[in-house]
Amino acid sequence: FHEHWRFVLQRLVFLAAFVVYLETETLVTREAVAEILGIEADRERGFHLDIEDYLSGVLTLASELARLAVNSVTAGDYSRPLRISTFINELDSGFRLLNLKNDSLRKRYDGLKYDVKKIEEVVYDLSIRGLNKEATGGAGGEK
Repeated sequence: FHEHWRFVLQRLVFLAAFVVYLETETLVTREAVAEILGIEADRERGFHLDIEDYLSGVLTLASELARLAVNSVTAGDYSRPLRISTFINELDSGFRLLNLKNDSLRKRYDGLKYDVKKIEEVVYDLSIRGLNKEATGGAGGEK
């Protein structure tokens, strides 16, 4: 019956990961998400959070953070895209360590590459316009 819950669990993982990111700017663990949702992390203990569902939810988080980076600049918050860029690059590095099969998770991971590129473009635009100096405290030799 896992297929009945797959999409809902992935969406709930995304929501939990997004809230935790907004509060702490860290990645929530699979165990923490399972605890938030009131389900098990281990298959042997009953209704559980599958690792693929957790990873899919995290990939959805990456897409939403790419949108948040753009919206942050629009709102005048020039430091957030830099922090998001660091977070997403670390996330991408972690996913590159996985040996993903040619399935839906692999296709979702391929989308992460576009999210990384989108965020890099935002950070690049900030640096060209000199707006990231405000975000880093004015460092960079300006007098």
